[in-house]
Formats: sequence, C-alpha cells, structure tokens
Amino acid sequence: MIDIKLIRENRELVKENNKKKFQEHKNALVDEIYKDDKVLRELQTEADGLKSERNKMSGEIGKLMREQKTEEAEELKNKVSDMKEKIDVLEIKEESLREKIKKNMMLIPNIIADDVPIGEDDTKNVEEARFGEPIVPDFEVPYHSEIMERFNGLDKEAAGRVSGNGFYYLMGDIARLHSAVLAYARDFMIDKGFTYCIPPYMIHGDAVDGVMSFEEKDAMMYKIEGEDLYLIGTSEHSMIAKFKDQIIKESELPITMTSYSPCFRKEVGAHGIEERGVYRIHQFEKQEMVVICKPEESEKWYEKMWQFSVEMFRSLDIPVRKLVCCSGDLADLKYRSCDIEAWSPRQKKYFEVCSCSNLTDAQARRLGIRYKNEKGEKVYAHTLNDPVVAICTQIGNWLKSLNSQAKSTLISA
Repeated sequence: MIDIKLIRENRELVKENNKKKFQEHKNALVDEIYKDDKVLRELQTEADGLKSERNKMSGEIGKLMREQKTEEAEELKNKVSDMKEKIDVLEIKEESLREKIKKNMMLIPNIIADDVPIGEDDTKNVEEARFGEPIVPDFEVPYHSEIMERFNGLDKEAAGRVSGNGFYYLMGDIARLHSAVLAYARDFMIDKGFTYCIPPYMIHGDAVDGVMSFEEKDAMMYKIEGEDLYLIGTSEHSMIAKFKDQIIKESELPITMTSYSPCFRKEVGAHGIEERGVYRIHQFEKQEMVVICKPEESEKWYEKMWQFSVEMFRSLDIPVRKLVCCSGDLADLKYRSCDIEAWSPRQKKYFEVCSCSNLTDAQARRLGIRYKNEKGEKVYAHTLNDPVVAICTQIGNWLKSLNSQAKSTLISA
C-alpha cells in the first residue's frame, strides 16, 4: 500500500504508475480516493472544532455551577449534549470513510522502480545475465517424473486416489533427496547469517491481506472453512506477518530469516501442464529467505538476495539465468523483482526456480511494521523475500544436472 500523501500531492505520478502497470482502469479509483480523503479531512476538522468548543463549554459549565447560575449552566449542558450527538455522527461517517479509503488504497499498485522494463506480461521480461553453460544433450532426456518413477520414488496414482490431481507420494531415495536438498538450502542460508525459523502454516485473514493483493489472495489461498484461517502459499506470508503492528528497535535491523514450510496453492488449471504433474502443484515444500530492513538498505539487500540464489544453484553445478521482471509481471506490492531460472536439459529451456522481490514499504504499511529511528520518528520498514529452493519441481532436473559427487553428498546428508 502506498503512502496516501502521494495521492494528495502527486496524483499524476500514481496514475502514470498505473499506466506502466497496465492498470489504467484504477485511475478513476485514484480520483475517488483523493475526493474521499479530502472529505475525510474536512469531517475531522469539523469534529475537532466541535470537540474543542465542547471542552471549552464544559469548563464554563463548571464555572457557572460554582457561581450558582443554574439556568445558564443547564442551557450550556443542552448545547454540549447536542454537540456530542453531532460529534458521534461525524465520527461514524469518519470511520466508514476511513475504511472505504483503506480498502481502495489496497487496490492501488506500489510505485515501481524507474528502471523496471515496461511490458504487459512475463514475455517482456528481460534477460540480464547467465551463470553457467546450459547443456543441450545429444539424446532424449526423460521427464523427471519418469526418472523418479524408475527409482520407485514417485506415486501419483495413489495420490490421485487419495487427494486428486496435483498431489504425489515421494518414496525412498527420492524422498531422501527431497529432504537433503531442503537441508542443504537451509544450511546454505544459515551460513549466510540468516536465522532459521519454522513458522505457522495457517494465518488469519488480516495477515493475508497484509502480505498480498486481493487478486493474489483469491487466486492462491486455501481458506479453512468456518474459521478465519488460511493455509500459507509460502512461508514469507507468516514470516512477514510475524511483525504485524510491531515497533521494531532500530538496533535489531536488518532482520534476516530463512524459513522452511510446506506451501499450499490453488494453482487452478496449472498442475500437470509441464513435467507430467509434478510442476505447479497444490502442495510442495520450500526454503525461503526474508529480510526486514531500513528503507535506505533495501536495494542493497535485494542485490545480495538474488545473488545468494544464483550462488546456491551454481554450488550444485546447475546453470541459471537472471530475468528482470517487467512492469506487468510485477505483483501489485512489488517495487522491483527478478526471476532466477534454472536450465532444464529435457525441456531445453530455463524455468523459474526463485523470484527475488523488493516490496519497499508496501507490506509494512498494510501490516503496521515500523521502527523508531534515532530521531524518535516511527518509520515504516522495507520488506524483501526470495525463495531459496522449492521442492519437488526441481528434483528431476537435479538428478539430470548434478555431477555424481554432488548427488552422493546430498543423498548421504
């Protein structure tokens, strides 16, 4: 959520940002927020004036009573009572308008970085760098689901009977490899100075609204029927929400955490599109990195985090590339983002394995995450996130790409 001062003072900047995001339909909403905010401040001014006058009259009533001017005191009491009724009405209008403005503000995209490429969707993302040489084999490489089945490590048929499409059982050495990769990624981030954490896997609705846009929530999240709880789509959700409505000590920043969790996503219509049902699935496990820092430090951490992703994959001899996400591919809360894509020998193309994002203060404003600076001012922190590794979409490609020494290291871990 952006600072409403931007709409008060520079609506055209916000509208131009909407245009860059291909969301010009929200420009009318910007104007509506501007008008509602103006009315809200007028109501507040009127209410404050009445409260000041009421307080003055209340003081006069006491004076009149001491002077035994009962009739005049009663007259003022009636006026104070009328004022209270007016103030109550104004406060109800204020609260209603404030809620409307907040809801509409949460629909306005974050201001994106000046150097974000402009494009409607991920086809306009820009390749910036490659790390490692992609190998094109001179033979047909099996689907990684086939490789796992040859190890008796994958059972989609039984999972289909039990849970339906988009699920699987992992067995034997494949299940061990699954756990080994997560452990490797966990320790990799701990060695980078990140604190390991296992968060709650369910969070309240207000926490969900704090970490993502309404569109993402509807497309991704599973809700627990009859309860104000949602299954997390990534541990970033509960990790960032951990600091909801908190004033963090400046000395504690930056907060750097790496978290493990299962992830639950609707992925409507997506499962089974690639890699025969083990990509874009409803349930998987992931190691995540999350940073909460001062505003002036977030760009530095953004650079560090995507480089950690590259380093982790290259430590396993997997070729990767960095794609800068264009404006239309950025979720509404993102200031900038880049995808790290790994090379698939079977598909002979890169596919996304990490997505590093700087959200500036967009999440912090929604969740009320602030810190007190040396001047004593309460400042919204900046938040960043980046998956370290998501399992099991990559297991097959590791089996095909890892050298024998790396395989034996992971299996014996």
